[in-house]
Amino acid sequence: MASPFCKGGCMQDILIISGTRPEIIKLAPLYHCLLASGWAQPHWLHTGQHGEMARQMLACFDIVPDVSLERGGDALCEFSTCCRSLLDQVMLRTSWSLAVVQGDTESTFIGALCGFYHRVPVAHIEAGLRTYDLERPFPEEGVRQMVSRIARFHFAPTERAAMALRKEAIAPEHISVTGNTVIDAQHWVVRRHHIKRRVEGRGHLLVTAHRRENWGSDLREICYAIADVAHRHPDLQVMFPVHLNPVVSQPVHAILGELANVHLSPPLDYLDMQQALIDAWLVLTDSGGLQEEAPTFGVPLLVLRTETERPEAIEAGCARLVGTRRASIVNQIEALWSDADAYQSMARAGNPFGDGKACVRVSNLLKDALAGEERQREAS
Repeated sequence: MASPFCKGGCMQDILIISGTRPEIIKLAPLYHCLLASGWAQPHWLHTGQHGEMARQMLACFDIVPDVSLERGGDALCEFSTCCRSLLDQVMLRTSWSLAVVQGDTESTFIGALCGFYHRVPVAHIEAGLRTYDLERPFPEEGVRQMVSRIARFHFAPTERAAMALRKEAIAPEHISVTGNTVIDAQHWVVRRHHIKRRVEGRGHLLVTAHRRENWGSDLREICYAIADVAHRHPDLQVMFPVHLNPVVSQPVHAILGELANVHLSPPLDYLDMQQALIDAWLVLTDSGGLQEEAPTFGVPLLVLRTETERPEAIEAGCARLVGTRRASIVNQIEALWSDADAYQSMARAGNPFGDGKACVRVSNLLKDALAGEERQREAS
């Protein structure tokens, strides 16, 4: 007798679409979960973004893509046009049960759009993040909102994200709070690659800054703040993996390149970043992903932005929003340096974004939903 979760006795074919490093990280544990589920056959599609960085990330998670698309040019418009055309061909090859996308990138949007046009249900992982300012972050905020209009399944990492979707008139039965799969990814690599703290004492200050809205004067302010702290505390080691874009790398190296206790490096791969996080005393970042990851290891975090689509970290007390002004950044770092109780309060706040079981929840919800739809088709 055929399984009620299968089409004609075969497992459900699920297309997982990813292109960038963050997408791979957050979809990899779901891929492994579905692969072990017994009801789903996940197929990994790589859109060609992030090149060698993506290949390294896939290898880190023991994933070999079933489909790899050729990137069509360096410009975003060229990539989008080519990706859409190639994805259309992939959609026609198989009777897909589901297309899965994550987050807020161009490959997320193109993948969701292709699924929509081919009447393949779209599942959006990490749905419902909002700032409601289309300029911050740009273009991610626009992508998130557009994908939410066409997705069938909305897997929100937190109740706040689910609330945003409900306020946008998305049917509550299509929204599920699962936690963020990035926490699952951290748990997976910690077990698989035996990551543990390697330093004693305070640890280093870990810095990342790359967001487009911080380019220019804001980035220089951030760098001058780091220089101030480095001068005040020569024993504090500062680790700063620097984005390769010259708009970022040139001012960073100009302002910080000669400081003995500031260590500038190329971007870290995922495993090295997890090691850097677990060894850190404090994280200073404008990254969205690190806002989710640092609390897993109990590392307080200062967010170099004036707003965040992840306010749960601020509300939980594991992060503070400090903006990009030199004096504000220095004052916040100095406050944590001198106030052990305030520091420990942040370190012990826990991670509001998940418990490492988001992928199991997503898999179970999809299994039940797709089985129900199959029964409805058979009854009609």
